[in-house]
Amino acid sequence: MSFDLDQFHEAFFEESFEAIDGMEAALLKLDLGAPEPDLINTIFRTAHSIKGGSGMFGFNDIMSFTHTLETLLDELRGGNMDLKQSSIDLLLKSVDVLKGMLHAVQNKAAIDAQEVSDIQFELELVVAQGKKGSAAAAAAVPHAADKASALEPQVGAVPRWRIEFEPDAGFLAQGNDLLGIFTALEAFGTLVAELDATDLPDLEALDPERCFMRWQLELESDVSRDRIDEVFAWVADECLIRIESMPAAPDTAAEDSSLIEAVPTTKAAAASPVADDPVRTSSTPAGGDASSIRVSIEKIDELLNTVGEVVITQSMLSQMGEGLEGSVSERLRSGLSQLERHVRELQESVMRIRMLPISFVFSRFPRLVRDLSQQLGKKIDLKMTGEQTELDKTVLERVGDPLVHLVRNAVDHGIESTERRAASGKPKAGTVHLNAYHKGGAIIIEVSDDGAGLDRDRILAKAREKGLIDVDEAIAEDAIHDLMFLPGFSTAETTTDVSGRGVGMDVVKRNITELGGYIDVTSTPGQGSRFTINLPLTLAIVDGQSVAVGSETYIVPLVTIVESLQLGRGVSNRLVGQGEVFSFRGEYVPIVRLHELFDVAPRTRDLHEGLIMVVEGDGRKIGLFVDDLLGQQQVVIKSLETNYGRIGGISGATILGEGTVALILDVPGLIRLAADHLAAA
Repeated sequence: MSFDLDQFHEAFFEESFEAIDGMEAALLKLDLGAPEPDLINTIFRTAHSIKGGSGMFGFNDIMSFTHTLETLLDELRGGNMDLKQSSIDLLLKSVDVLKGMLHAVQNKAAIDAQEVSDIQFELELVVAQGKKGSAAAAAAVPHAADKASALEPQVGAVPRWRIEFEPDAGFLAQGNDLLGIFTALEAFGTLVAELDATDLPDLEALDPERCFMRWQLELESDVSRDRIDEVFAWVADECLIRIESMPAAPDTAAEDSSLIEAVPTTKAAAASPVADDPVRTSSTPAGGDASSIRVSIEKIDELLNTVGEVVITQSMLSQMGEGLEGSVSERLRSGLSQLERHVRELQESVMRIRMLPISFVFSRFPRLVRDLSQQLGKKIDLKMTGEQTELDKTVLERVGDPLVHLVRNAVDHGIESTERRAASGKPKAGTVHLNAYHKGGAIIIEVSDDGAGLDRDRILAKAREKGLIDVDEAIAEDAIHDLMFLPGFSTAETTTDVSGRGVGMDVVKRNITELGGYIDVTSTPGQGSRFTINLPLTLAIVDGQSVAVGSETYIVPLVTIVESLQLGRGVSNRLVGQGEVFSFRGEYVPIVRLHELFDVAPRTRDLHEGLIMVVEGDGRKIGLFVDDLLGQQQVVIKSLETNYGRIGGISGATILGEGTVALILDVPGLIRLAADHLAAA
């Protein structure tokens, strides 16, 4: 009987990448000399799980590499080697190589065999040198795995093990490899397997995806109990295992080898080296936590889209119910009111499924900061708070690159050298702080440092030198920081692989703007800088204000609205190069007539008869002239690019309760569109 294991590959890759992230985080926490055993065990179990999974799926190159990595980790957790900085560096390189191998296999690309071979040789060399250096210590200090030696026959005997192996009914359907398990055990010594097929049904009743068999195994080998546990680590949560040491043959057995101790192992994963506990509990099994399942984002998007359609239908029914009269209509409206409440709860539940903690992004920065600080010769402390703050998966995926640029700049440009910090009376180690929190309907992400702060004069001089602004152009004090986001801007004197090519900050701003957010900069000379990113929690649903322009309805995102007001006669003015403006809180705000931008016939063209909605985007304010405000509502965003094409000033569309389509305004894009419209006038 054979199974197609390809269906399980994606789950293996996802779990492996998550495990590697945890492995890297644990490596960065290791202390030199005598590392914390729990951290070493975590790293070891990760390598072992990936080795087991790759072996089961036939990814032999990955299995071979992780076996070598596992050997080094086993020496470290056994206390046979001292942990040095060079070893941590090598282990981190190994993580990078392992990640690259997984990516290559996942994408069906070629593995960099030379790179793998080089790192594997270094690992083997460290193991060999470590064993030579610790031979004397090993004689005096027992290996951690030997603490369970009471379960094993004494030296001089012929050790034997009895293993009762009973897979669950769904064992085969999970893609587990029985032959691989028996092959791994046989590699330890002589294996005798006895099949118990008493539960096997008749052929007519046989379900080929269910397992009805169990085995009695006898293994003659001097292998430790830990190594046997490791064979079953990948499947231990999907079978019952009972392992016991057997008395050795009388002519070779030691005097106390008659010790027989049966250790029942219920559904547990493998080989956590707990010194005094013969029952091995394990890490996450192949199928993941039993309390959770993996669902592709495409399925969640389909579900969300269906919920959006239900919302529209419910809204249509509610509007129809308002026009009915009589006793039946009251009951109908009551039922529709309950339906509305339940639909809103359903919508919120689906949205919560899409939400993930920002720790998925933050977790990459300890390694990044460590490598950059070593490369630049700086001492950096990374502080992270608010890691459990949740945001939509789509936003989470797209905010990673902007944060990488900001953190790299904070380390390279923000934090001074150790000598300069000491001369300024600062601690030698600089601090980079990542913080995330919710504020209203948005998520705020801050990247701050305690470095030298932004040099405004230098920024202004560089912008003029590169021709980004005119030499004699006057720049407001609060607008100087915005010059950093112009394409091609850089204050670096030399180009390095860290920074200085004039790309990055403009990309940061563009990516954040495309997400419907904006970025603010504050800086104090000599004390540091803070970059504050404001983003919507999700790109799937928006809280909006519906406005009427002629016969059309538009949705304005609530987060962009500053204030709505009605202008009196003669309040507006017309300025050269700026069109119509009006005074708002001490500044002149341009007036944008939506009916002119979108070529719609308005109900009125007189400003005092319509309404002005002041909105802000990309750090600028405009006054949208509309006919009327209709009401606030939460709408599901439908992509125009997918179904039609990209339109300037429009971020998407939605279907209203009466079945009509309303366009959702993209305020930053609308500001740019208005500027182009004014320039062309």
